[in-house]
Amino acid sequence: MFPLAETPSKSEVRAEAERRGVSVANKPDSHDICFIPDGDTRGWLEERIDLTEGDILDVDGVKIGSHPGANAFTVGQRRGLKLGTPAADGKPRFVLEIRPKQNEVVVGPEHLLAIDEMRGIKVSWAGLPIDEVLTGEEFDCMAQVRAHGDPVAARASVEADGDGAQQLVVRLVEPMRGVAPGQTVVLYQGTRVLGQATIDSARSALRPEPAGLQG
Repeated sequence: MFPLAETPSKSEVRAEAERRGVSVANKPDSHDICFIPDGDTRGWLEERIDLTEGDILDVDGVKIGSHPGANAFTVGQRRGLKLGTPAADGKPRFVLEIRPKQNEVVVGPEHLLAIDEMRGIKVSWAGLPIDEVLTGEEFDCMAQVRAHGDPVAARASVEADGDGAQQLVVRLVEPMRGVAPGQTVVLYQGTRVLGQATIDSARSALRPEPAGLQG
């Protein structure tokens, strides 16, 4: 990776790369997973892991369809659900939750993708010792999940799980959409990175039951 300085556009970078004989000068932009260039995530997974058919449930726990394998879906996905029965309001349904252990996928209306709390494992802190970052109480911060996502004001704290390991609890001031277990949440105070954790579960801002990885 090299700085582009005053280069004004991507097309000029590509043209310069072509003049210099760089092999990836005409490589398509990456809009998805870089190591799955054709975008067929399900096909890529099927070649590497066993996918087992399971149930698609609505938010009330009623089976409304079947899927070829829970690991082939992502939170926020709308296409490819192949549900025979339309929603009562006629609006599309989205993947709200994936339960790998039960091999279940939960779907529902788009607004239920909003979450207001997430819990993270594998917590790591940047720079300062943890006892200088934490006081045992909640602290104000900004939480960001995606590389190009907008940071959201939050209050965070650290709890011990059943095994005594650290668990980061992030309570959002405003809901965030489409957060999935396995993503990383990074905490900031101003321009300073406090630390990060791998999201283990997320709570819907509108559903009473927790979303995310289940027992």
